[in-house]
Amino acid sequence: MKKVEKAAYIMNELEKLFPETPIPLDHSDAYTLLIAVLLSAQCTDVRVNQITPALFRLAGNPFDMVKLSVQEIESLIRPCGLSPSKSKNIYALSKILIEKHNGEVPQTFEELEALPGVGHKTASVVMSQAFGVPAFPVDTHIHRMMTKWKLTNGKNVEQTERDAKKLFPKQSWNKLHLRIIFYGRKYSPARGDLSKDYITEAIRSM
Repeated sequence: MKKVEKAAYIMNELEKLFPETPIPLDHSDAYTLLIAVLLSAQCTDVRVNQITPALFRLAGNPFDMVKLSVQEIESLIRPCGLSPSKSKNIYALSKILIEKHNGEVPQTFEELEALPGVGHKTASVVMSQAFGVPAFPVDTHIHRMMTKWKLTNGKNVEQTERDAKKLFPKQSWNKLHLRIIFYGRKYSPARGDLSKDYITEAIRSM
């Protein structure tokens, strides 16, 4: 079976399994989404969603965020892990948003990736989920599933992203990357009941 055929089968099955694609991180606008995604590095979405309500009550925009000290931000986000570096980045990027972007989150990859603590994956999430720009953010679940499905060689997330963008229609990217994450979490966790992963089994038998 050709990769494009496998990709079409996977896309169809995932759409049936997950017709709705809610964004896993709670947020109210582009800024709160940006902060939530930054916090999610090496932290579960569930934990981030437990932490952000208190943070956003105090500082749901960059103007209020810079009124807090780095130490105050760190104390609020500590359960997420990596809080010393994350708090510095949150403060610094909020200051840049005020000084360079009138307090608004920029809508280009280049400007987003220039912000402290914002890498390509974080920028891709914000571009796709906040602004509707086609993007394919690759997290550990997507990297793992794309490798299992033999749609990529699995060398690195950059290659996985390139391969995904070649195989799947551009108009599908924003919902599809979430569907793959949902599938990986529910049916094919890194350690879990592999018998549930019927898409992988179906592909092997084709």
